[in-house]
Amino acid sequence: MREAVVRLEQTINSVFLGKPRVVRLVMTTFFAGGHLLLEDVPGVGKTILARTLARAVQGEFARIQCTPDLLPSDILGTSVFHQVSGEFEFKPGPIFRNVVLADEINRTTPRTQSALLEAMNEASISLDGVTHPLPAPFTVLATQNPYEFEGTYPLPESQLDRFLMRLSVGYPGAEDEMRMLKDQREEHPLDRVTPVLDCEDVLAIQGAARKVRFDDSLRGYLLSIVQATRSHARVRIGISPRGSLGLQRAAQTHAFLEDRDYVVPDDVKGLAVPVLAHRLVPASTLPDDSEIGERRRIMKEILEEIEVPL
Repeated sequence: MREAVVRLEQTINSVFLGKPRVVRLVMTTFFAGGHLLLEDVPGVGKTILARTLARAVQGEFARIQCTPDLLPSDILGTSVFHQVSGEFEFKPGPIFRNVVLADEINRTTPRTQSALLEAMNEASISLDGVTHPLPAPFTVLATQNPYEFEGTYPLPESQLDRFLMRLSVGYPGAEDEMRMLKDQREEHPLDRVTPVLDCEDVLAIQGAARKVRFDDSLRGYLLSIVQATRSHARVRIGISPRGSLGLQRAAQTHAFLEDRDYVVPDDVKGLAVPVLAHRLVPASTLPDDSEIGERRRIMKEILEEIEVPL
């Protein structure tokens, strides 16, 4: 199982060049059973990253291009009436895939954004009084451009709270971009990707990650971080219990990917910003791009103030 995880990471890094930390956090999110919000300028490989992950784990992939006229039924599916049988038949939408890319999620309306809430929290959707389970594993990778606000609908806090992590990709280094130019002269490296795992393997790894030991002293450390956000002078809304559970699950999964069967303080501290920062609400009203930085600054200040357990 460990060898398969290593091969998966190597496969993704061979396509998504120069960002091993981002790849490790994407894998942590995926094997923790969470969802990921990727924020950055267009063209830095967010879609390629999602496609590579889906192909490497032999999962079904769907890309949803979010636009203002996108309807919830375009994501969830709809019931179609058949005159011959006289019954309605459910036609599943693109949400019924293992890896779903919601591209430019902030360009669709709040009504359509909310269609993802139940899917991301319960791994199921309800339509016409019937609950339909989603395939397992299931993950949503959503993207948005944090520097372009015209014609966008900012994600509400309840939607942000459904994402296990919020990450920025960033530009590649000069050497990696040079390699990218050479590798894509005739074909894209994604075309050469072959499956490393299948969905059953992914579920087994997710189950193994949940069994990683998490000492009570580290739980106390985690809770100290969370509770500090609830009483911080520059925070209006602190971290919810969903955030606490998310950080615990992410730390366990990160330890598993590091080939450990126990969590260490660095697992918790190193993941606190990507897992928690987007969940708190600053007391001051700032533009969206400034608010992102303020959330991260507050989390880093809290991490510096709280003593790390030995």
